[in-house]
Amino acid sequence: MSETTDPAIATAKRRKAPAKPKGRVTMTDIARAAGCSQATVSFVLNNTPGIRLSQQTRERVIEAARALGYSAPAFSALKQPVAALEGSASGGPAFDGLDGVIGFAVDQLATSPEAVVAIEGARQASWNAGNVLLVAQTMGDAVMEPRAIQALTRRGISALIYMTIFTREITAPDFLYGLDIPVILLNCYTSDYAFPAVVPSEIAGGQSSTRHLISHGHRRIATITGEPWMQAAQDRLKGYRRALATADIPFDPELVVEGDWSASAGYAATIKLLALKDRPTAIFCQNDRTAIGCYEALKEAGLHIPQDISVVGYDDEEIARHLFPPLTTSILPHMAMGQWAIEQLEAPAVAGRGRYPITKLECPLVERESVGRIGG
Repeated sequence: MSETTDPAIATAKRRKAPAKPKGRVTMTDIARAAGCSQATVSFVLNNTPGIRLSQQTRERVIEAARALGYSAPAFSALKQPVAALEGSASGGPAFDGLDGVIGFAVDQLATSPEAVVAIEGARQASWNAGNVLLVAQTMGDAVMEPRAIQALTRRGISALIYMTIFTREITAPDFLYGLDIPVILLNCYTSDYAFPAVVPSEIAGGQSSTRHLISHGHRRIATITGEPWMQAAQDRLKGYRRALATADIPFDPELVVEGDWSASAGYAATIKLLALKDRPTAIFCQNDRTAIGCYEALKEAGLHIPQDISVVGYDDEEIARHLFPPLTTSILPHMAMGQWAIEQLEAPAVAGRGRYPITKLECPLVERESVGRIGG
């Protein structure tokens, strides 16, 4: 067969092979390498019927998946000749191993993108192993939560992932200890370490964000926090202070302004910081929504990002890459946390047996264009 002369495919072939990510390869990794959406990757790798995608797009996704070493059973089937798929008795790829059902209980779902991302991570890892995920929103209600989880157990779940939206230590309800199936805590943990638990490494994330600004010559660095009662806000502030201390930069309480994670709070806090006699050269916004308000206040004041003031966010929400300039921020690893929770079931643990360390996953910094070098 002669080599294709299609210029789009030829260009794709000349692209530099994507670097393989550490750990499990996800559809997000493939989407980034292929230059398309995660939904497109899902449609291609799952061979979803009724979706009209160009052959060029399909080949680009498959090539990226191969280069990254993606090994889900459904993708392996895509590598087979078309005739082999058509001859399958089931009409599609079969999963290896036994089918199972895993429960996923979360206190808030409808209003939280973090929950959706964590569920998607768990869904991907579950489907890779041939398991089904059942999700219930509990609102943390003392009466309805145990009923919701009981409804899941009646459907024969083989394990339960228990998630809270706000990262925190919880007092696990008694019914969790009474379950005779593995229980994994996601974004929360207990003081008795009775369950495997995973949370973001928020202190390290705050430290990395601040250190990035320091590495660009900034010493007058402000931060706009979240609500101080929340552990995420406390830990990101600890990371900020540690980075300053490591660089021998004195801590100035004037440069710390309390917010509430909202764009309006980011706007008000930035106005306050700009009114200082010695205003900051950089602002670490402790989430991306705060950064949106910060951007507006800076532009309203006639200041340019990053020429006049550098800005860093946190969470890597979709909006971060569409701001002008695109926002440097940290990834909140809920996708990886959902995958981690499923992976723990390969070595299942039963409630009340032993002590399990809290696993903290890195919040990687994504460098974009909102940070400039002092004098640069």
